[in-house]
Amino acid sequence: MSAGGSVVAEVLQRRPHPDPATLIGSGKVEEIAGIAASVEADLVLFDHDLSPTQLRNLEGLLPCRVLDRTQLILDIFARHARTREGQLQVELAQLQYMLPRLAGRGKQMSQLGGGIGTRGPGETQLETDRRKIQRRIDQLKIDLDAVRSVRKQQRQPREAVPVPTVALVGYTNAGKSTLFNTLTGAHVLSSSRMFATLDPKLRAIELPSRRKVLLSDTVGFIRNLPHTLVTSFRATLEEVGQAEVLLHVRDASSSYGEVQKAQVEKVLDELEVLSKPRIEVLNKTDLLSESDRETLAERASSRNEVPVSALTGEGVADLLRAIDEALKSDPIVEAELRVPQHEGAVLAAIDAGMTVQKREYEGNLVRLSVRGPASLVGRMRRFRARNE
Repeated sequence: MSAGGSVVAEVLQRRPHPDPATLIGSGKVEEIAGIAASVEADLVLFDHDLSPTQLRNLEGLLPCRVLDRTQLILDIFARHARTREGQLQVELAQLQYMLPRLAGRGKQMSQLGGGIGTRGPGETQLETDRRKIQRRIDQLKIDLDAVRSVRKQQRQPREAVPVPTVALVGYTNAGKSTLFNTLTGAHVLSSSRMFATLDPKLRAIELPSRRKVLLSDTVGFIRNLPHTLVTSFRATLEEVGQAEVLLHVRDASSSYGEVQKAQVEKVLDELEVLSKPRIEVLNKTDLLSESDRETLAERASSRNEVPVSALTGEGVADLLRAIDEALKSDPIVEAELRVPQHEGAVLAAIDAGMTVQKREYEGNLVRLSVRGPASLVGRMRRFRARNE
């Protein structure tokens, strides 16, 4: 559905080990060929990665095109690549996938064999195409390094001001973009289709402590995510590496919740960010029954989990408080300030960035008991009460 196709037939096979030539064996290939012809299918999709040999053999034996799991994921990614960076990453992943699979793709590129007297134009064409693709891969890596450098430069002003980043991570279709929209008031695309978010999005949000943080929405993960994709999309996933806290958004209504959690943690481990502070966000509680919601709330209270519904907004206030508690940089401190009433800009900054717990007037001075980020309180040191 996400790739724009409709399923006309499904075939399931269980076997002790894959067939090296066709993955599924010659008998099953004949069965699928008959089904494909009877329903007039124009594509056979395998929920498994196919080796170059298996792909070539299946294309010769089946009456239509053959795609494997990785090719389908790449096709969906290509549909959603909007920015220059996203397009570069998709193209790199596609070419890295295609390079070992060139041999035998059509007669004009066939290898005639090795040895004296057997080298022909097919071999020349194949090697020419391989060199072209390898050159393009090298160029794409250079372009992506340039993107990484630009992103680093863009991050420098953010790093100069202590504004921590919180990144949304999770399985595809867990509701990350809907939660991102609910928390930030943004209008980024949220769709039930897989990998609807490809390019990272950043928005500022304010926490209950009045601290500002940047919230980042990232691409969704999936089980058996091809390693080439993790490598190609490192530039996009850099925001995850820079984040101080990760919000692992999970679909509370899914019966595969624990499996999906394990798959996300596997990818986070590949990105070397598994040790970062992580809040488990159990989304889509609006799809649960009342009794299931109560059970979930009881369980979450004893773990580092926050049940929310991004659609209705239920539990979002608890999530913001949890983020506040998880942030260690720029901690919340309390202070007593004495500010002259004519310092309007200072008083406005205090009201905008801190929680004022008590306010009293002493002649021309305003005495304030405040609670706020250490960085902002530090800038007000000249107004600190003398007894502090």
